[in-house]
Amino acid sequence: MALEQKDLELIERVIYKNGDDIAVSIGRSFERLEERIDAAESRIYSRLAEIEDKIEASRQELADKLGDVREDIRNSMADDK
Repeated sequence: MALEQKDLELIERVIYKNGDDIAVSIGRSFERLEERIDAAESRIYSRLAEIEDKIEASRQELADKLGDVREDIRNSMADDK
């Protein structure tokens, strides 16, 4: 029972059709992966911005406290004179 030419052509057509479907599926998977990566990157940058804001607020708070301490020291030194 040998395969005829039309059988081989049918098999070849099925293989090529599945190959296109697989390529499309892989392409879509990469698109979804790219979207997820972009979303994750966006969340990371957003979080980094929040952290930078908190650091700046803490820095300003420390600078204010340091200014208060300096003022207290100056006042204390002035009172001692």
